[in-house]
Amino acid sequence: MQDYDVTLKTLLRGSAEKLFEDLTGAVVAKWLDIELPKVQNPRMDLLAETADGAIAQLALQSSNDSEMPLRMAEYYLGVYRQFKRFPQQTVLYVGEAARRMLSQLEGPRFSFSYELVDIRDLDSERLLNSQHVGDNVIAILTRLGDQRRAIHKIIGNIASLEASERETALKQLMILSGLRGLEEVLEEAIRKMPILNDIRDNKVLGRDDKSGARRGAPQLRRRPIRES
Repeated sequence: MQDYDVTLKTLLRGSAEKLFEDLTGAVVAKWLDIELPKVQNPRMDLLAETADGAIAQLALQSSNDSEMPLRMAEYYLGVYRQFKRFPQQTVLYVGEAARRMLSQLEGPRFSFSYELVDIRDLDSERLLNSQHVGDNVIAILTRLGDQRRAIHKIIGNIASLEASERETALKQLMILSGLRGLEEVLEEAIRKMPILNDIRDNKVLGRDDKSGARRGAPQLRRRPIRES
């Protein structure tokens, strides 16, 4: 799952502004150091200071984790120890199977909770219509009413970028498409977009063809989601 996690973090820290705003209700002012000064030295996924001066932590999760509430509670106290402000916490679930994770931790004279959001429940149209390509790319993980239309729209927005940005965004879209089994639909859409010919011919993105008879279709890797 490392490829997916890295891709999502990069998109969120880059241009997926509407997604972060939808999850936290705030606009990022700056990203903060995600290393917490504790004995365990845990590393969070994303930590930001919002435009109104609050602290927001976003965790990405692709499988069920019974220890998630405990880990989030540790982050909560660690952030307060570092910044002297309690964070708003959101866990974004990006897996395929139904989530069964708890979002709270209860004990004698102790109560802790955080928000648990399934990315499929987010507004796909809002992300698709965002002016930020990062939001467009992440929209592929939501419940798309018309998958082909959505993918063509995302590809069209990517095609409008500068060449170097175009290649990066397309790689990110390829990686995330593997979480939803949309590799073939994406491959078809890319073949129909002439402006992407230079990327399709790139050795990094080109599908290996032992016969050498066909080149140009992107290599799309999919890793199955496993539930813990």
